Amino acid sequence: MTLAERTDPTSRAERRRQVAMDKRPRTTVSFYRYVQIADPEAFRRRLLDKWSELDCLGRIYVAHEGINAQMNVPDMYWDQFDAWVQNQPELAGVPYKKAVEEADFSSFYKLTIKIRPKIVADGLDDKSFDVTNTGAYLTAEEMNQYVEDPDAVIVDMRNNYESEVGHFEKAITPNVVTFRDELKKTPEMLGEYKDKKVALYCTGGIRCEKASAWLKHNGFKDVRHLKGGIIDYAHQVQQKGLENKFKGKNFVFDERLGERIGDEIISNCHLCKKVKCDTHHHCKNQICHTLFIGCDDCIKKKQGYCSLVCRQVDKLPTHTKKTLAKYYNLYIRKRKPFEKTRLVA
Repeated sequence: MTLAERTDPTSRAERRRQVAMDKRPRTTVSFYRYVQIADPEAFRRRLLDKWSELDCLGRIYVAHEGINAQMNVPDMYWDQFDAWVQNQPELAGVPYKKAVEEADFSSFYKLTIKIRPKIVADGLDDKSFDVTNTGAYLTAEEMNQYVEDPDAVIVDMRNNYESEVGHFEKAITPNVVTFRDELKKTPEMLGEYKDKKVALYCTGGIRCEKASAWLKHNGFKDVRHLKGGIIDYAHQVQQKGLENKFKGKNFVFDERLGERIGDEIISNCHLCKKVKCDTHHHCKNQICHTLFIGCDDCIKKKQGYCSLVCRQVDKLPTHTKKTLAKYYNLYIRKRKPFEKTRLVA
Protein backbone atom coordinates (compact mmCIF):
# COMPACT_ATOMS: atom_id res chain seq x y z
CA MET A 1 0.00 0.00 0.00
CA THR A 2 1.41 3.40 -0.99
CA LEU A 3 1.69 6.44 1.23
CA ALA A 4 -1.06 8.15 -0.79
CA GLU A 5 -3.39 5.20 -0.21
CA ARG A 6 -2.64 5.14 3.54
CA THR A 7 -3.35 8.83 3.95
CA ASP A 8 -6.66 9.94 5.46
CA PRO A 9 -7.84 12.69 3.08
CA THR A 10 -9.98 14.30 5.80
CA SER A 11 -7.20 14.88 8.34
CA ARG A 12 -4.31 17.22 7.63
CA ALA A 13 -2.71 16.39 10.98
CA GLU A 14 -2.85 12.68 10.20
CA ARG A 15 -1.34 13.24 6.74
CA ARG A 16 1.52 15.21 8.29
CA ARG A 17 2.09 12.49 10.87
CA GLN A 18 2.20 9.69 8.30
CA VAL A 19 4.53 11.57 5.96
CA ALA A 20 6.81 12.46 8.89
CA MET A 21 7.15 8.74 9.61
CA ASP A 22 8.37 8.16 6.05
CA LYS A 23 12.11 8.88 6.32
CA ARG A 24 12.93 8.32 2.65
CA PRO A 25 14.69 11.34 1.10
CA ARG A 26 12.56 13.22 -1.41
CA THR A 27 13.23 15.74 -4.16
CA THR A 28 10.91 18.73 -4.46
CA VAL A 29 10.35 19.58 -8.11
CA SER A 30 8.06 21.75 -10.23
CA PHE A 31 7.36 21.85 -13.95
CA TYR A 32 4.73 23.10 -16.34
CA ARG A 33 3.90 23.01 -20.01
CA TYR A 34 1.40 24.82 -22.20
CA VAL A 35 0.22 22.02 -24.47
CA GLN A 36 -3.15 21.03 -25.91
CA ILE A 37 -4.66 18.17 -23.86
CA ALA A 38 -7.77 16.83 -25.58
CA ASP A 39 -9.05 14.76 -22.63
CA PRO A 40 -7.89 16.22 -19.29
CA GLU A 41 -9.74 13.57 -17.25
CA ALA A 42 -8.02 10.66 -19.02
CA PHE A 43 -4.68 12.46 -18.68
CA ARG A 44 -5.36 13.01 -14.96
CA ARG A 45 -6.11 9.32 -14.39
CA ARG A 46 -2.90 8.35 -16.17
CA LEU A 47 -0.85 10.67 -13.95
CA LEU A 48 -2.63 9.61 -10.77
CA ASP A 49 -2.16 5.89 -11.40
CA LYS A 50 1.56 6.16 -12.08
CA TRP A 51 2.49 8.80 -9.53
CA SER A 52 0.56 7.03 -6.75
CA GLU A 53 2.49 3.88 -7.60
CA LEU A 54 5.74 5.84 -7.14
CA ASP A 55 4.56 7.39 -3.84
CA CYS A 56 4.73 10.93 -5.24
CA LEU A 57 3.12 13.75 -3.30
CA GLY A 58 2.12 17.16 -4.58
CA ARG A 59 -0.40 19.52 -6.12
CA ILE A 60 -0.97 19.24 -9.88
CA TYR A 61 -3.39 21.14 -12.10
CA VAL A 62 -4.46 19.84 -15.51
CA ALA A 63 -6.43 21.76 -18.15
CA HIS A 64 -7.00 21.74 -21.89
CA GLU A 65 -4.14 24.29 -22.11
CA GLY A 66 -1.56 22.12 -20.28
CA ILE A 67 -0.20 21.02 -16.91
CA ASN A 68 1.19 22.79 -13.83
CA ALA A 69 2.89 20.49 -11.30
CA GLN A 70 4.47 21.11 -7.91
CA MET A 71 5.43 17.89 -6.17
CA ASN A 72 8.01 15.77 -4.46
CA VAL A 73 9.32 12.37 -5.49
CA PRO A 74 11.11 9.74 -3.38
CA ASP A 75 14.75 9.75 -4.48
CA MET A 76 14.66 5.97 -4.83
CA TYR A 77 12.00 6.33 -7.55
CA TRP A 78 13.39 9.43 -9.28
CA ASP A 79 14.82 7.60 -12.29
CA GLN A 80 11.54 5.73 -12.84
CA PHE A 81 9.58 8.96 -12.45
CA ASP A 82 11.78 10.83 -14.91
CA ALA A 83 11.76 8.04 -17.48
CA TRP A 84 7.96 7.77 -17.37
CA VAL A 85 7.39 11.53 -17.60
CA GLN A 86 9.75 11.96 -20.52
CA ASN A 87 8.03 9.09 -22.33
CA GLN A 88 4.61 10.81 -22.27
CA PRO A 89 3.80 12.62 -25.53
CA GLU A 90 2.42 15.65 -23.66
CA LEU A 91 5.50 15.93 -21.42
CA ALA A 92 8.50 14.74 -23.44
CA GLY A 93 11.40 17.13 -22.92
CA VAL A 94 9.72 19.11 -20.16
CA PRO A 95 12.38 20.77 -17.95
CA TYR A 96 12.26 20.31 -14.18
CA LYS A 97 12.95 22.98 -11.58
CA LYS A 98 14.29 21.34 -8.45
CA ALA A 99 14.02 23.12 -5.11
CA VAL A 100 16.83 25.55 -4.30
CA GLU A 101 16.88 24.31 -0.74
CA GLU A 102 15.14 21.31 0.80
CA ALA A 103 13.56 21.63 4.26
CA ASP A 104 13.83 18.95 6.91
CA PHE A 105 10.12 18.22 6.41
CA SER A 106 8.06 17.23 3.39
CA SER A 107 6.95 20.01 1.06
CA PHE A 108 3.63 18.18 0.45
CA TYR A 109 1.46 15.76 2.41
CA LYS A 110 -0.75 14.17 -0.24
CA LEU A 111 -1.06 13.72 -3.99
CA THR A 112 -3.76 15.95 -5.47
CA ILE A 113 -4.40 16.19 -9.21
CA LYS A 114 -7.23 18.53 -10.18
CA ILE A 115 -8.81 19.49 -13.48
CA ARG A 116 -9.10 23.24 -13.89
CA PRO A 117 -10.37 25.50 -16.68
CA LYS A 118 -6.79 26.82 -16.95
CA ILE A 119 -3.48 25.80 -15.38
CA VAL A 120 -3.06 29.38 -14.18
CA ALA A 121 -6.24 31.34 -13.46
CA ASP A 122 -5.96 34.51 -15.54
CA GLY A 123 -9.48 35.95 -15.69
CA LEU A 124 -9.13 36.47 -19.45
CA ASP A 125 -11.99 35.91 -21.87
CA ASP A 126 -10.39 36.94 -25.15
CA LYS A 127 -10.87 34.24 -27.77
CA SER A 128 -8.26 35.85 -30.04
CA PHE A 129 -5.51 35.58 -27.39
CA ASP A 130 -2.86 32.98 -28.32
CA VAL A 131 -1.17 31.82 -25.12
CA THR A 132 1.56 30.08 -27.14
CA ASN A 133 2.75 33.32 -28.80
CA THR A 134 5.14 34.06 -25.95
CA GLY A 135 8.16 36.31 -25.64
CA ALA A 136 11.68 34.92 -25.91
CA TYR A 137 13.41 33.40 -22.89
CA LEU A 138 16.03 35.17 -20.78
CA THR A 139 18.90 33.28 -19.17
CA ALA A 140 20.16 34.29 -15.72
CA GLU A 141 23.09 36.10 -17.32
CA GLU A 142 20.77 37.98 -19.67
CA MET A 143 18.46 38.84 -16.77
CA ASN A 144 21.40 40.42 -14.95
CA GLN A 145 22.14 42.48 -18.05
CA TYR A 146 18.53 43.71 -18.10
CA VAL A 147 18.77 44.66 -14.41
CA GLU A 148 21.89 46.72 -15.17
CA ASP A 149 20.42 48.30 -18.32
CA PRO A 150 18.82 51.69 -17.50
CA ASP A 151 16.62 51.39 -20.61
CA ALA A 152 15.19 47.98 -19.64
CA VAL A 153 12.07 47.48 -17.53
CA ILE A 154 11.85 44.60 -15.04
CA VAL A 155 8.36 43.51 -13.94
CA ASP A 156 7.48 41.08 -11.14
CA MET A 157 4.49 39.00 -12.27
CA ARG A 158 3.78 37.66 -8.79
CA ASN A 159 1.46 38.75 -6.01
CA ASN A 160 2.34 41.44 -3.48
CA TYR A 161 2.87 38.97 -0.62
CA GLU A 162 5.50 37.22 -2.77
CA SER A 163 7.39 40.32 -3.92
CA GLU A 164 7.26 41.76 -0.40
CA VAL A 165 9.86 39.23 0.82
CA GLY A 166 11.97 39.10 -2.35
CA HIS A 167 12.37 40.67 -5.78
CA PHE A 168 14.94 41.65 -8.40
CA GLU A 169 16.76 44.94 -8.09
CA LYS A 170 14.80 47.83 -9.67
CA ALA A 171 11.78 45.59 -10.39
CA ILE A 172 8.29 47.02 -10.69
CA THR A 173 6.21 45.13 -8.10
CA PRO A 174 2.46 45.67 -8.67
CA ASN A 175 0.31 45.84 -5.54
CA VAL A 176 -2.05 42.98 -6.43
CA VAL A 177 -3.13 39.81 -4.62
CA THR A 178 -3.96 37.62 -7.65
CA PHE A 179 -2.36 36.96 -11.03
CA ARG A 180 -5.64 37.73 -12.81
CA ASP A 181 -5.64 41.20 -11.24
CA GLU A 182 -2.10 41.79 -12.42
CA LEU A 183 -2.81 40.66 -15.98
CA LYS A 184 -5.73 43.09 -16.20
CA LYS A 185 -3.65 46.01 -14.91
CA THR A 186 -0.26 45.36 -16.49
CA PRO A 187 -0.85 46.53 -20.11
CA GLU A 188 -2.18 49.88 -18.91
CA MET A 189 0.31 50.18 -16.06
CA LEU A 190 3.23 49.59 -18.43
CA GLY A 191 1.76 51.68 -21.24
CA GLU A 192 4.63 54.20 -21.22
CA TYR A 193 7.11 51.33 -21.72
CA LYS A 194 5.42 49.83 -24.78
CA ASP A 195 8.46 50.45 -26.99
CA LYS A 196 11.09 49.57 -24.37
CA LYS A 197 12.71 46.26 -23.51
CA VAL A 198 10.52 44.51 -20.93
CA ALA A 199 11.62 41.54 -18.82
CA LEU A 200 9.07 39.55 -16.83
CA TYR A 201 9.74 37.05 -14.06
CA CYS A 202 7.84 34.87 -11.59
CA THR A 203 8.49 31.87 -9.32
CA GLY A 204 8.97 29.09 -11.85
CA GLY A 205 8.14 30.68 -15.22
CA ILE A 206 4.52 29.70 -15.77
CA ARG A 207 2.92 33.06 -14.98
CA CYS A 208 5.48 35.27 -16.72
CA GLU A 209 5.36 33.07 -19.84
CA LYS A 210 1.60 33.61 -20.16
CA ALA A 211 2.03 37.30 -19.26
CA SER A 212 4.60 37.76 -22.03
CA ALA A 213 2.08 36.46 -24.57
CA TRP A 214 -0.58 38.78 -23.13
CA LEU A 215 1.65 41.87 -23.40
CA LYS A 216 2.55 40.95 -26.99
CA HIS A 217 -1.18 40.55 -27.67
CA ASN A 218 -1.60 44.10 -26.33
CA GLY A 219 0.99 45.60 -28.65
CA PHE A 220 4.24 45.48 -26.66
CA LYS A 221 7.16 45.22 -29.05
CA ASP A 222 9.99 43.63 -27.04
CA VAL A 223 8.88 41.35 -24.22
CA ARG A 224 10.99 38.56 -22.77
CA HIS A 225 10.64 36.38 -19.69
CA LEU A 226 13.01 34.63 -17.31
CA LYS A 227 13.28 30.96 -18.23
CA GLY A 228 12.51 28.73 -15.26
CA GLY A 229 11.70 31.74 -13.11
CA ILE A 230 13.47 32.62 -9.88
CA ILE A 231 14.02 28.96 -9.03
CA ASP A 232 16.10 28.26 -12.14
CA TYR A 233 17.78 31.68 -11.91
CA ALA A 234 19.15 30.69 -8.48
CA HIS A 235 20.53 27.43 -9.86
CA GLN A 236 22.17 29.19 -12.83
CA VAL A 237 23.74 31.84 -10.58
CA GLN A 238 25.28 29.14 -8.40
CA GLN A 239 26.39 26.88 -11.25
CA LYS A 240 27.89 29.66 -13.39
CA GLY A 241 29.27 31.86 -10.63
CA LEU A 242 27.10 34.84 -11.61
CA GLU A 243 26.31 37.84 -9.46
CA ASN A 244 22.97 37.39 -7.69
CA LYS A 245 20.65 40.29 -8.53
CA PHE A 246 17.71 38.88 -6.57
CA LYS A 247 17.17 40.40 -3.14
CA GLY A 248 15.63 38.38 -0.34
CA LYS A 249 13.54 35.22 -0.35
CA ASN A 250 11.54 33.45 -3.05
CA PHE A 251 8.01 32.62 -1.86
CA VAL A 252 6.98 29.06 -2.79
CA PHE A 253 3.52 27.48 -2.76
CA ASP A 254 4.17 24.47 -0.57
CA GLU A 255 4.67 23.77 3.12
CA ARG A 256 8.08 25.52 3.15
CA LEU A 257 6.59 28.91 2.11
CA GLY A 258 9.98 30.21 1.00
CA GLU A 259 13.50 29.59 -0.30
CA ARG A 260 16.45 31.79 0.56
CA ILE A 261 17.91 33.32 -2.64
CA GLY A 262 19.58 36.54 -1.48
CA ASP A 263 21.03 37.20 1.96
CA GLU A 264 19.01 40.37 2.52
CA ILE A 265 15.82 40.48 4.60
CA ILE A 266 13.77 43.21 2.94
CA SER A 267 10.44 42.94 4.82
CA ASN A 268 9.24 43.51 8.38
CA CYS A 269 7.17 41.51 10.82
CA HIS A 270 3.48 42.28 10.21
CA LEU A 271 2.65 42.07 13.90
CA CYS A 272 5.18 44.38 15.57
CA LYS A 273 6.16 46.15 12.32
CA LYS A 274 9.66 46.71 13.70
CA VAL A 275 11.73 43.55 13.33
CA LYS A 276 13.25 42.66 9.96
CA CYS A 277 11.67 39.34 9.04
CA ASP A 278 10.59 37.33 5.99
CA THR A 279 9.15 34.16 7.54
CA HIS A 280 5.54 33.47 6.55
CA HIS A 281 3.05 31.75 8.84
CA HIS A 282 -0.60 30.79 8.63
CA CYS A 283 -2.84 31.96 11.44
CA LYS A 284 -3.42 29.04 13.82
CA ASN A 285 -7.14 29.83 13.78
CA GLN A 286 -8.20 27.54 10.93
CA ILE A 287 -11.29 29.55 10.00
CA CYS A 288 -8.95 32.50 9.39
CA HIS A 289 -5.78 30.77 8.13
CA THR A 290 -4.44 34.17 7.01
CA LEU A 291 -0.91 34.24 5.62
CA PHE A 292 1.31 36.74 7.43
CA ILE A 293 4.95 37.51 8.21
CA GLY A 294 5.87 37.04 11.86
CA CYS A 295 9.10 37.29 13.84
CA ASP A 296 9.94 34.64 16.44
CA ASP A 297 9.08 36.87 19.40
CA CYS A 298 5.68 37.85 18.01
CA ILE A 299 4.79 34.28 17.04
CA LYS A 300 5.66 33.14 20.54
CA LYS A 301 3.85 36.05 22.19
CA LYS A 302 0.69 35.64 20.10
CA GLN A 303 0.94 31.84 20.15
CA GLY A 304 0.78 31.54 16.35
CA TYR A 305 -2.29 33.71 15.80
CA CYS A 306 -2.40 36.77 13.56
CA SER A 307 -4.50 38.80 16.00
CA LEU A 308 -6.02 38.81 19.46
CA VAL A 309 -9.46 38.24 17.90
CA CYS A 310 -8.30 35.01 16.25
CA ARG A 311 -6.70 33.84 19.47
CA GLN A 312 -9.99 34.32 21.34
CA VAL A 313 -12.14 32.85 18.54
CA ASP A 314 -10.05 29.67 18.49
CA LYS A 315 -10.97 29.03 22.14
CA LEU A 316 -14.67 28.81 21.33
CA PRO A 317 -16.50 25.45 21.18
CA THR A 318 -16.27 23.65 17.84
CA HIS A 319 -19.98 24.04 17.02
CA THR A 320 -19.74 27.80 17.67
CA LYS A 321 -16.71 28.14 15.39
CA LYS A 322 -18.52 26.28 12.62
CA THR A 323 -21.38 28.77 12.83
CA LEU A 324 -18.96 31.69 13.00
CA ALA A 325 -16.92 30.53 9.99
CA LYS A 326 -19.55 31.66 7.47
CA TYR A 327 -19.33 35.22 8.82
CA TYR A 328 -15.60 35.33 9.34
CA ASN A 329 -14.75 36.59 5.86
CA LEU A 330 -16.72 39.75 6.61
CA TYR A 331 -14.29 40.40 9.45
CA ILE A 332 -11.29 39.49 7.30
CA ARG A 333 -12.29 42.01 4.61
CA LYS A 334 -12.20 44.87 7.14
CA ARG A 335 -8.60 44.22 8.11
CA LYS A 336 -5.32 45.44 6.68
CA PRO A 337 -4.20 44.32 3.19
CA PHE A 338 -1.64 41.79 4.42
CA GLU A 339 -4.29 40.20 6.63
CA LYS A 340 -6.65 39.73 3.66
CA THR A 341 -4.05 37.75 1.76
CA ARG A 342 -4.62 34.01 1.67
CA LEU A 343 -2.51 31.23 0.25
CA VAL A 344 -4.81 29.61 -2.28
CA ALA A 345 -4.09 25.97 -3.15
